[in-house]
Amino acid sequence: MVDAGSPRTAILALVGALAIATSTMALTGDATAADAKYPSWKGQWVPVAPQGVASFDPGKPAGPGQQAPLTQEYQKVLNDSLSDQARGGFGNDPTALCYAGGMPRMMTYEAQEYVITPETTYILLGGDDNLRRVITDGRDFPKNLSPTYQGYSIGRWIDEDGDGTYDVLEVETHGPFKGPRAYDTTGLPLHFDNESSFKERFFIDKADRNLLHDVITVFDRALTRPWTVDKTFRRNPDPQPDWPERYCHVTNKHIMLGNEAYLLSEDGLLMPTRKDQPPPDLQFFTPAK
Repeated sequence: MVDAGSPRTAILALVGALAIATSTMALTGDATAADAKYPSWKGQWVPVAPQGVASFDPGKPAGPGQQAPLTQEYQKVLNDSLSDQARGGFGNDPTALCYAGGMPRMMTYEAQEYVITPETTYILLGGDDNLRRVITDGRDFPKNLSPTYQGYSIGRWIDEDGDGTYDVLEVETHGPFKGPRAYDTTGLPLHFDNESSFKERFFIDKADRNLLHDVITVFDRALTRPWTVDKTFRRNPDPQPDWPERYCHVTNKHIMLGNEAYLLSEDGLLMPTRKDQPPPDLQFFTPAK
């Protein structure tokens, strides 16, 4: 039986207490050091659109003005989309019917917020493409992936200038993707096989701490070569910015019946989108009086 008041017992108790304290300090210190390595990208980041329109390459107009290196087959898809839209149709733009934009279009339109943790970087978006997860815990891509609009993203942080804080996030995103997908409202297409992949480099501009770059390269069979653009986002100076909600299915007035695109009026009446457009097939309805 050990005497609780003996010197040996006191020494053992002191050693145990020191061990617990040392372990606690080590865990706390490691966590603090790990957290200190990650940058602060707090705030609301708003897409920069010098052309005044939301396009994949923000420095160029949407659609043909993007000068995308499309194959002849997919250049025709774009031309047909533009022709159909000129006649009142939706063309190759899936978001006209409230489909999600998916990658890479989801990185074009909405204000963004970055939540950085050691295991995952979350990119919070508005609208129907509301969230991206970039996994940074060192895992590889799963062998079996279910199709999604955003794909599966794995990233790694890099301390390029050696100052002890990460300054670049490299991301690779694979499918399979859900589709169809287009780069912008003109219907600039990605390949219908939905097997795109993307590589990105996120970093803060060295000359402007309120400018975030997303240099993104698209690998897609609808392209004759990889396509790289520099998407930029400006930090909103308002410390409490507005985060509006927008739901396509609430505000959208477009409707597709058969192969024809129609509009719904404010009164809920079906309207044509072009001159002399035929009505939908009403064979299962009693004609209105």
